[in-house]
Amino acid sequence: MDLQQTPALNFDSAVSAAAHDRVVETSIPSRLDALPWSGFHTRVVLALGITWILDGLEVTLAGALSGALKQSATLHFSNLDLGFANSAYLAGAVLGALGFGWLTDRIGRKKLFFITLAVYLSATAATALSWNIASYALFRFLTGAGIGGEYTAINSTIQELVPARYRGWTDLVINGSFWIGAAMGAVSAIILLDPAVIGPELGWRLAYLIGATIGLVVLFMRMWIPESPRWLMIHGRPDEAHAIVDDIERSVIGHRQSETALTKIRIKMRDHTPLREVVHTLFSVYRQRALVGLVLMSAQAFFYNAIFFTFALVLTDFYGISADGVGWYILPFAAGNFLGPLLLGRLFDTLGRRTMIVLTYGASGILLAISGYLFSIGALSAQGQTIAWMVIFFFASPAASAAYLTVSETFPLEVRALAIAVFYAIGTGIGGVVGPALFGALIDTGSRTSVFAGYLLGSVLMIAAAIVAWRYAVAAERKPLEQIARPLAFME
Repeated sequence: MDLQQTPALNFDSAVSAAAHDRVVETSIPSRLDALPWSGFHTRVVLALGITWILDGLEVTLAGALSGALKQSATLHFSNLDLGFANSAYLAGAVLGALGFGWLTDRIGRKKLFFITLAVYLSATAATALSWNIASYALFRFLTGAGIGGEYTAINSTIQELVPARYRGWTDLVINGSFWIGAAMGAVSAIILLDPAVIGPELGWRLAYLIGATIGLVVLFMRMWIPESPRWLMIHGRPDEAHAIVDDIERSVIGHRQSETALTKIRIKMRDHTPLREVVHTLFSVYRQRALVGLVLMSAQAFFYNAIFFTFALVLTDFYGISADGVGWYILPFAAGNFLGPLLLGRLFDTLGRRTMIVLTYGASGILLAISGYLFSIGALSAQGQTIAWMVIFFFASPAASAAYLTVSETFPLEVRALAIAVFYAIGTGIGGVVGPALFGALIDTGSRTSVFAGYLLGSVLMIAAAIVAWRYAVAAERKPLEQIARPLAFME
């Protein structure tokens, strides 16, 4: 039996209020890592990936619908209004990640799946009823809060359920599925904004309702995913953890695994981790890893949010593309973003984390600087600009996903969700919230040179992040989570 109590403990007794004082020896982490890829893992990918599809849908709609919102007889948004609303969405994601991230480590991954999804569903449906910039920004803020909470619970679950040798590729592909949602948002905008079909005034409202509809499907798919056995073990519920792993093994290989070659660890169970210990762990014990996570998150957040949230504005204001035609340009852009993690993701598990992070961040920054210069001198057509973005984000997409991978696998289990939340929040606050508003203002100047200056800033941030990763990133490929960062509850 893999769950062995210390001699003084009666393991068969119910978990009591003093469960956090008990010490158990467990092979659950090595049992999970020893499993081959199976239908169970595929179902986990599908159920988690759909949330990223929703996020992609939300962000793309915000960009693709910008022209319609400016032309709306009810709203009459300016570029500054749109930048403010997009920043409100990101601010909501930041606060949602922090609040829900704390709860994810406190009450578990699975419960938060349903809480954050309910927030998202309600807010995105309400967005369709917006009547002015204040209401629109408020509903976008709440939508972002739901999505931000999803980031923490989902990335934690990926790390804790997927075998170590598949962890990098799986994380990147799930996060990359954002761009399937982006493609869906683009197609929705093409159809719903077409005056011959529905028209922009009603179309943008119906577009937001699509996200709420898809979210209802996710509610049922979430039933496939169990609570993290690793989380249950540490939080005084070893019987449940044991039962879940037994069920997973039966579904994957038809029987329990032999424990002869499995590694065991001893942990002291606890019901929660004090906030002071969380802060000490993140910023003192793992100070260097915290620096890497902060730099990677900040650079990719500015790079992505600043450019993608204003994608449609560049096409409409500088290339004269009509609002109902923007979706056609987003489709190839989304394809490049999804193909990047899909095709390069395996290399994060073979060539290694550090090599691939440096490659993807560095290539993204260099390519953006080159394309930004070509944009500034008017050398690119709308089609050429889109192809350039497609190539850039083929590398930038796995780079952004690698930031989440890094902060979710290099800290102890007890603080994993909050670590994701903290670095996402700080990174997005520094790079993401400021970015859309800044680029909205730069585009409003009508100057290509001003916009190019913004692109150069994003380029410098990505190249600097590549340098930091080369020097300090952790080689976490194919290693058990407990080897990368021992649980705080670990006992010698």
